[in-house]
Amino acid sequence: MVSYQLRFTTTAHTMPAPHRRRHGPRPDRRRALELLAASPDGCTEALMFANGFTAELLIELVRAELASAHAERMVADGKMTEVARMKLSEAGWQALADDAINVRAKST
Repeated sequence: MVSYQLRFTTTAHTMPAPHRRRHGPRPDRRRALELLAASPDGCTEALMFANGFTAELLIELVRAELASAHAERMVADGKMTEVARMKLSEAGWQALADDAINVRAKST
């Protein structure tokens, strides 16, 4: 039993791998924010999906308060339907601006 404890204690003190912190939005997040920034009236959830964004990413943007989402009713093919529309928030605009500043600072 002593040898087992010794092995356990020696492996317990191994150094963890360093955690790298990301600076600025991830590429897919940034691309989503740029699409929303280019759309003054916002984008529907369907348009975001058509551009390759996942529901998880859209939820992440809303939870991070970088975008807002609200339901609206539309008539399509003579039928009333409800769609989700996303818009860039003030924090989203700031994240894009901060990222642009970081990119310029790295290039100089």
